[in-house]
Amino acid sequence: MKSLTSSDYLVFLFYFLIVALYGLWIYRKKRTAEASSKDYFLAEGSLTWWAIGASLIASNISAEQFIGMSGNGFKIGLAISAYEWMAALTLMIVAIFFIPVYLKNKIYTMPQFLSQRYNNQVATVMAVFWLLLYVIVNLTSILYLGALAVSTISGINLTVCMYGLAIFAIFITLGGMKVIGYTDVIQVFFLILGGLVTTYLALDLVAKNFGQSGPIAGLKLMSETANDHFHMILKRDNPNYPSLPGLTVLLGGLWIVNLNYWGCNQYIVQRALGADLKTARGGILFSAFLKLLMPVIVVLPGIAAYVLHQRGMFQAEMLQGNEVNPDNAYPVLLNMLPSGMKGLAFAALTAAVVASLAGKANSISTIFTLDIYKKRIRPDADEKNLVNTGRLVVVIAMILGVVIAPFLGIDKKGGFEFIQEYTGFVSPGIFAMFILGFFWKRATSAAALFATVGGFVMSVILKVLPKFMDLSFLSSTGFSSKMLQSDGVTYLYEIPFLDRMGFVFIACMIGMVAISLFQNSRGIKPQGAMEVDTKMFKMNPGFAVGALIICGILVALYTRFW
Repeated sequence: MKSLTSSDYLVFLFYFLIVALYGLWIYRKKRTAEASSKDYFLAEGSLTWWAIGASLIASNISAEQFIGMSGNGFKIGLAISAYEWMAALTLMIVAIFFIPVYLKNKIYTMPQFLSQRYNNQVATVMAVFWLLLYVIVNLTSILYLGALAVSTISGINLTVCMYGLAIFAIFITLGGMKVIGYTDVIQVFFLILGGLVTTYLALDLVAKNFGQSGPIAGLKLMSETANDHFHMILKRDNPNYPSLPGLTVLLGGLWIVNLNYWGCNQYIVQRALGADLKTARGGILFSAFLKLLMPVIVVLPGIAAYVLHQRGMFQAEMLQGNEVNPDNAYPVLLNMLPSGMKGLAFAALTAAVVASLAGKANSISTIFTLDIYKKRIRPDADEKNLVNTGRLVVVIAMILGVVIAPFLGIDKKGGFEFIQEYTGFVSPGIFAMFILGFFWKRATSAAALFATVGGFVMSVILKVLPKFMDLSFLSSTGFSSKMLQSDGVTYLYEIPFLDRMGFVFIACMIGMVAISLFQNSRGIKPQGAMEVDTKMFKMNPGFAVGALIICGILVALYTRFW
């Protein structure tokens, strides 16, 4: 395996210095005499639309995309792009319907929304729940997968990489959301530039392997020799159908994953909560356009690696034990890049990991400081104390991440699917609680607790009871009951497009409505309701045109690669 050369280290050092010096300049330029908690956690009024959009992407794209989605590109093909392209459409829905509700009601954190809409008990339960999820699953997985990728590419010890990424992220995060938001612009620049260079060289490598040259020729050869890897909707006889089951991808639980992630997630929504509606929507629109580009950066290299592997290249490098590990595709491909270019790709991957770590640490700090420390531990805390507490929490969260990360277990599905599935345990219940909290004034706090706890319990039960029903994360057959017979499996009935998450979401919605109506009939009324009117959802012409362009591009992409 090749190691980084002097040219690669110089390119990486250039990236590091730009981010560090720019972050320091932003911190000094925009700091106030006495930073307020809203200024520190939300950068209130300081982020432009392009900073918000870049920060959304920088926080979202990390090692699980570069390594995990490239691995899925190797294994499954272009179909895994559904996560990215559906996210672009989801972002439009969030910008039109969710963000106006948050901004109109002056919501700064997700637990604050739950406290205002339901009660403090629901808010506290979810605050603790989110903190555990963010630290134990998200922060640690970003840190572990990021360090693993950086270590594989550079040859540097895994533990050293882990500590280095954590320290770099802490350095950025301590400056608050303003520093995170603006340095994310630089991070995204390197992320996209390095990613595109990697894709260009990977496609050219495919072309040269066939005696031709150029990325266009490489892409054409890939589509001809691996045609099964260029379909967005997999047929039932495809061996990867259980991971992305046909039309269920478009009509099933993937909507719940995306809407919950982009619309009900402190980690993401926080970027837009400190801006006015026009700026927030502009930033989200910008991030949606960048989302359309992501499969070019994170999926096509995986398909290129698959084609090259099929032609006999890096057979040993792709092995983990005696089996091919798709998650090795991107690191192996990067090791084939020329000196200098490998450093740029290395910087792109590091930028993605560090930006995601910083964003996640800031969200952990925000939720703990504003929703637990200020409300439950020290209600009389002044602004300076809140900011200092937030900074301390960033350091503690990162230390916990470093300690827990080595014990993280990634199953055979690979890093990306692992994170998606296990985060999906909580998505249906949380999304049901939010969507009814937004738009149905009769939803009660007891109903919200049912969705939160009941949704998680149902997800776990349906995960561990395969003997009784075939109901997976994105189910290969929809919801079906089956009877084991001596000659195999007989399916008794089937409901198309109802995967595990869809089933749990519908159950949570029905349960919430039933509990709320019962309590309403007994004279128990909801604590509060969001201020909502149709005028809030009106779009300005520029945003409307941009949203239509995104929809048109998505229709064209799915038509071409159906």
